[in-house]
Formats: sequence, structure tokens, C-alpha cells
Amino acid sequence: MKKILFMISHPAHFHLFRYTILNLRQHGHELVIVIRPKDVLEQLCIDAGFSYIKVKDRPDKGGLIRLAFGLMEKVVEVMRIARKTKPDLLMGSDGVLAYVGSLLRIPSFVCDEDDAEATPLFAKLFYPFFTALIEPDCTSAGKWNKKKIGYPSYHELSYLHPHQFKPDKQVVAKYGIDPESPYFVIRFVKLSAHHDVGVHGISTEVAQRVIEMLKPYGRIYITSERPLEPSLEPYRIRISPLDMHHVMAFASLYIGDSQTMAAEAGVMGVPFVRLNDFVGRLSYLHELEVPTDYMPRSNGFVPTVDPHVPEEKHYCLGYGHKSADIEGFYQSVEKWLAMPNRTVVCHERMQRMLVEKIDLAQFLTWFIEHYPQSAEEAKGRDAHDPFWDAFR
Repeated sequence: MKKILFMISHPAHFHLFRYTILNLRQHGHELVIVIRPKDVLEQLCIDAGFSYIKVKDRPDKGGLIRLAFGLMEKVVEVMRIARKTKPDLLMGSDGVLAYVGSLLRIPSFVCDEDDAEATPLFAKLFYPFFTALIEPDCTSAGKWNKKKIGYPSYHELSYLHPHQFKPDKQVVAKYGIDPESPYFVIRFVKLSAHHDVGVHGISTEVAQRVIEMLKPYGRIYITSERPLEPSLEPYRIRISPLDMHHVMAFASLYIGDSQTMAAEAGVMGVPFVRLNDFVGRLSYLHELEVPTDYMPRSNGFVPTVDPHVPEEKHYCLGYGHKSADIEGFYQSVEKWLAMPNRTVVCHERMQRMLVEKIDLAQFLTWFIEHYPQSAEEAKGRDAHDPFWDAFR
């Protein structure tokens, strides 16, 4: 049996590791869960019955000196936990594990789905020190590609794969939402992390116009991390984070500036439109979306064709638009609204995607349990390699 230290710094990554943690616990492994109390992360752990160690919450933004001191403090804090608990392996989404693992000579792994070009600071600071990078096969790890262990799936399929998630209409109904009637979910995020600098999403003006477009077709519900203008407050709904995916699953359309929730909608077969300046910078979303001219480049983002994602590989479950492309964004909303059979079409596209992707929680469980042999076995496998059939 192994002892594994998981470090989770964002609510989305609670979902990412949730079923892997449950699998490993069921198999008798000892788990140490370290969290940074960001947003609803601590409450998610409490609701799931996870024991955890909480580290000090430190800002994601500020001057470089402030960020550097915060990083050093966190490294020291997590090192103390690791020395005390003596894990065999470090797994998580926090770059601190790279330094802790390197200093204490413990294998460390990051589960990332952002291209290195999209989060260059994170990549430069931490990628060199991780033992390996566990990422979707469509993403780019830049010059650290030799460290990448690619898999044919997405983070969202570690918790929304049909093996783990069954949408429940009763959960939706308890919020006063009729799952049998058309409704739309709009999501606003803060966009306040260090990698969000210069990134813009949906403004109040844009939201108001979208609401007018949606009104004739069904009910409208807004969930928001940021304060809303009084004109938008009547549409706000507060939903438990553990129930949000059930509400999303029965929606007629998702619209928002959160890339994670756009991907969640897509893998559940819910059509989506997202508006933020990460469009064209994240290959996994580029793969889920209708092809566009936006595409990642190490020297900037230029209109071209994405070589990481061949055209036939797109699942066409949603549209992505940069904040400057407001008219294109409105047109995409109108396209979905004008498609009477969009639910059937998106369900068929989702099924094609699921046939080609794996249950990520199953793979991560196997990878951890069989490390170090698993790293050698999984590395460099083509998406169509029969090796992946064991995790479908």
C-alpha cells in the first residue's frame, strides 16, 4: 500500500481528484489531502467527508516580490507537512509540489490541462521540477514535452464521465427549476488569478443583451462569483457546488466566461458559448468547440489553423469567442437557439467524444497504484492505442 499526498488549490481540482481519492481509499491506500481554502473548496471537502490539512491562503496576484515570498512560505509549509507524513508520491494541481518533491526527493506529478504557452509563468517556474506532467494528449507542454504523459481525455471526464456521474432531475427540482422545461445557465467568474491578467469576459451590457435574446425560449438562471448589477439580480440563483453539475446537465444552453464550466457543459452534451480572452489559447477547449481561427502560438496568438487539433478531431459542442468578438458571440448564441434539434445533435456529438476518450479517474488510480512502472507504460501512447481500452 502507498501513501499519497494530494494538494488541491482550486474547487475545480477537488472534482478532478475526487473519484481518484475515493478509489484509492477503497483500495486501502493512505491519503493526505492538503488544501488551500479558495472559494468553496473547503466546503466541498467537508461535504464529501474528506479529512484535510489546510494551508494558509495566499494571494494569486500582487507584485512579483509579494508573490515570490508567498511561494517560498507555501513551499516551507507544505515541506513540513510532507516531512511529517512521509508520502511515497505527490499529486496535485499546485506548482509548490514540484519544489517540495525535488527538495525531498519524492516523485511529484501535476495534472494540468492548460497549454504551456497559455500559462507561461506556471510552466517556467514549475514544469522543470516535476517528475512528470500528466495532461490531455491534445495539449502542448512546450519545451517540457519530454516530461508529458498524455492521455486521451479531459479533466472533466474524471468526474462527469458516465461511470461517475448520473444527472438527477430531483436535485434540479429542489431549486425550483423544472428540468423538463427549457432553461439557460449563465456563469460569471472573477478572472482574478495571476494568469487572468488582461483577460476579459462577459460585461453587464453583454449579459443584458443575451438575456433579451434568451427570454422567448425559456427561463434564465445566473450563477456568479462576482457582484451583479441590480438589473441582473432577479436572475441570480445560488446552487450548492455539489449540485451544480446536475443543474447544468438539463440546461438547454450554457453561456459564460468560465472555461471550466464550458468544458463541463460540453462533455455532458450541453451546447455552450463562452466569451473570454483564453479562447484560442487552450487546446482541450479548441478540441471540444466548433473550429475557429484562434490558435495558440508561443510568440502570441494569431489567426491560423491549430496543428495540435486536426479539423476532423473537433467535437463541435460549443463556440468560443474572444471579448473583442462580441458580434460573433451573439451570432453563436443565435445559432444554437435556431437549432430545434440541438439537444439530439449535441448528444450524438457527446457520444462520439465519449467513445474516443477514457475515464480519467480510472487512469489516475491505475497510474498511482502502479507507479513507477505505469509511467513507462503510459508515456508516448497514441490515442488509438489498445492500451487505453482498459480505461474506457
